[in-house]
Amino acid sequence: MQKLTFQEEEAMQAVWKTGEGNVKLFLENMDEPKLPYTTLASTIKNLEKKGYLQSRLMGNTYVYKPSVSHDDYKKKFMNGFVKDYFENSYKELVNFFITQKKLSPKELKEIIEMIEKGNK
Repeated sequence: MQKLTFQEEEAMQAVWKTGEGNVKLFLENMDEPKLPYTTLASTIKNLEKKGYLQSRLMGNTYVYKPSVSHDDYKKKFMNGFVKDYFENSYKELVNFFITQKKLSPKELKEIIEMIEKGNK
C-alpha cells in the first residue's frame, strides 16, 4: 500500500465518506476548498491505478468504491508515523502531545480508562 499525497488523501476522505459513487458525488462530499472537477477526476483515476479504488461502468458513468478501508489505511500509516517520528513508541507520541499542551490531564485520564477497559 503506497502512501497517498495530500490531494489523494483529500479525495479518499470524500470516497470513504460517500462509500460508492461517481466523481460528482465525491466532489459534493469534499471539505472546502474543493478541488476542480477535472483535478478530482484525474486524482480518482490515479487512486484506481494505485489499487485504492475499484470502478465499474454504469451507463456512461464510472462508479467507484474503495478497495482499501479507512481503518486499514489509518493502521498502516499511523504505525509508520509512530515508527518514523517517535522511535516506534506510542508512549513518546502521547508524551509529545502532552508537552505540546495538546492533551489535557482530563483527556489523558479518559485514555487511561479506555485502555483499562480494553476499549478502542
